[in-house]
Amino acid sequence: MGYHKRKKFLYLAKDVIQMKLKNKLIVKGVILISIASVLWGLDGVVFTPRLSNLNVVFVVFVLHALPFLLMNLFFYKRYKDLHKFTRVTFLSLIAVSLFGGVIGTIAIVKALFMVNFKHLSVVVLLQKLQPVFAIILAAIVLREKLSKHFLFWAGLAIISGHFLTFGLHLPNIDGDISNIKAALFSILAAFSFGSSTVFSKNLLNKVDFISATFFRYGMVVLLMLPVIIIGGYYKDFSQVTNTNWLFIVLISLTTGSGAILLYYYGLKYVRASISTISELFFPISAIFFDYFINGNILSPVQWISAAFMIFAIIKANLEHTNSDA
Repeated sequence: MGYHKRKKFLYLAKDVIQMKLKNKLIVKGVILISIASVLWGLDGVVFTPRLSNLNVVFVVFVLHALPFLLMNLFFYKRYKDLHKFTRVTFLSLIAVSLFGGVIGTIAIVKALFMVNFKHLSVVVLLQKLQPVFAIILAAIVLREKLSKHFLFWAGLAIISGHFLTFGLHLPNIDGDISNIKAALFSILAAFSFGSSTVFSKNLLNKVDFISATFFRYGMVVLLMLPVIIIGGYYKDFSQVTNTNWLFIVLISLTTGSGAILLYYYGLKYVRASISTISELFFPISAIFFDYFINGNILSPVQWISAAFMIFAIIKANLEHTNSDA
């Protein structure tokens, strides 16, 4: 083999190795985001309902304040990274914290509380609409190119999410004002979390996933602290029971900051549009947990829809990998 042929072969081998490594990182990111989404499903069915006796704003504040205090024990050296923050980084952090931490979390918890955790359909509605907002925002803000094939499989995943949630029936939002308000809060949460996904990706271009999690929780606490003080919500500490504290700690260590760490770690390797499709594992896991814990059985249509959704998520990820290759 001549010198030039050997050189061409080595370059080709290097490209193949780099492509395989990139694909592995994408798969790794998808898996981590999916695990985080499953944890959020567990939270929505098992953990958060145990806090329904408390005020929504107070709950959201405590679920950010406690993890932030715990993270300070391990990540306090991260404060030195603040001097590296640019104006754009700070704006991204504020946007992520405001939309994903404050508005989005308050909206979804409020929606859950308003339906007394009896109808997961309204909550899952959030996850059906979130990809729509995130994909549009990703294309506008991050200028991500979306192929027709990706849009097809993403659309199929979203449509499957509808049938998984509601079966062959329309959403049960009638004249009941509570259901209507819960639906509106769900839509607000969908927009907020979709926006947060895009801004989170932008933030992770500047800092690592640990700093992103640490400063996000700190910023949420900073944004909510004046509301807690001025609104007198701090008085709700006297209403917290021992059972409440148990689940607050569990959420803080697992489905809260723990899931966010996994999510940010995975988001570093995939585009925002792929991430939001992987997050559809939240409604899937919520329905499965609802079956095993609450005894609610899926209908045949829901089982078929779940299978289609998982298949569409996989195909969307493969399409992303092939388009980036």
